[in-house]
Amino acid sequence: MASGVQELHFPHLQIPITIDRRIQVMPAAPIPVGPGSSLYLSNLDDMIGARVFTPTVFFYRSKDLISARDPVIKTLCDALARVLVPYYPLSGRLREAKNGKLEVFFGREQGALVVEAHSNMALAELGDLAVPNPAWAPLVYRFPSEEPYKVLDMPLVIAQVTVFCCGGFSLGLRLCHCICDGLGAMQFLGAWAATAKAGALVTNPEPCWDREFFQPRDPPMIKYLHPEFMRIDEGSSLTMSLWRAKPVQKCYRVSPQFQAQLKSLAQPDGMLACSTFDAMAAHVWRSWVKALDVKPLDYELRLTFSVNARPKLKNPPLKEGFYGNVVCLACAMNPVYDLIRGHLSETARLVREARLGVSEEYVRSTVDYVEADRPRRLEFGGKLTITQWTRFSIYESADFGWGRPIYAGPIDLTPTPQVCVFLPEGGADSSGTMVVCICLPESATNKFTEFLCLKDSV
Repeated sequence: MASGVQELHFPHLQIPITIDRRIQVMPAAPIPVGPGSSLYLSNLDDMIGARVFTPTVFFYRSKDLISARDPVIKTLCDALARVLVPYYPLSGRLREAKNGKLEVFFGREQGALVVEAHSNMALAELGDLAVPNPAWAPLVYRFPSEEPYKVLDMPLVIAQVTVFCCGGFSLGLRLCHCICDGLGAMQFLGAWAATAKAGALVTNPEPCWDREFFQPRDPPMIKYLHPEFMRIDEGSSLTMSLWRAKPVQKCYRVSPQFQAQLKSLAQPDGMLACSTFDAMAAHVWRSWVKALDVKPLDYELRLTFSVNARPKLKNPPLKEGFYGNVVCLACAMNPVYDLIRGHLSETARLVREARLGVSEEYVRSTVDYVEADRPRRLEFGGKLTITQWTRFSIYESADFGWGRPIYAGPIDLTPTPQVCVFLPEGGADSSGTMVVCICLPESATNKFTEFLCLKDSV
């Protein structure tokens, strides 16, 4: 395989677990809302793509071989109860108000959910803990017969602690995306971990709710076309080829040297500097389309990706500690023919323009678009979505007192096979190494690997 790109393999295994108890965790002190209260959610929180739980898993080795179950559970629950005081909205529930808009409401006895479980396996039997593995699904709690995409009347923090027979354990976490984006989730996770480590409440920065910052304008002023939300009838072979055969998850370790090489190949002459993300996103998109052999060649495909809009907001700026959704979906569009026959630099230019196009006014226009035309379902037509986790301090944020996790990140992308994730590698000395995870039909995996490794011209 090309120097700088290494395919990563994960074992297919069964993880037997036993659930021992379910613990309701309430805020440890009074909070400024009571039963019957509700809180406003912004239209960025209430975009249809945010109506999901983001499942992540964190693995920790035992410092000794004694079962750590009781102190781990007590430490995590006590810290969560403390942190739910300043982060009190996470102790509520979601409901639909008028026009299908979501809000947080507070009833009696709500709180977060912590599930205690154990397994007779040892961590060593799970194989390489550097690669997301769909077989880890039992380590993240789902309610019996829970419907996909259910967010209404659900605990907004669901944590499962699974202790392995070696004394190591995993923390499987589901946070509702409607309450926080990736950076907001890191802020909450960091406060929970720091509180557990200190044995007393630690919040830095102080959490700020302030969702009214993104109130829509009256009347709404939609100044952009917003192709990221466009309803497109699937006129290509793309979606059918992905969903017909059960896709498989493939993961690749990409070295900083390969990323730098790609960035120089993607740099258009005389244009603004191309970022590593622009180059990687363009390269993965093109490789994916080529491997899937999408037809017809004149069909226009979309690449969407989240852009953190916090630095764009100047008038006024967002308060520090805001942990809600401040992401906009950027969208690059290109016909199949141009993607497979054009040069990498041309695709990277489209990605860069889409990324830089997310301005303060674009954010306001997005808020107004959702207000005027609240999308009811996710649109998959002709689309790949790339999610970038490489800038999240997910390893640093998750030290609860037992050291940084061996692995921190997602598990299984196959339920939404048109999503690709860029992950940071877990080692403390990984220095910019990226793990790319993507879903493909088995028949397309070898081709994708070749294209990703630059076996063809760019």
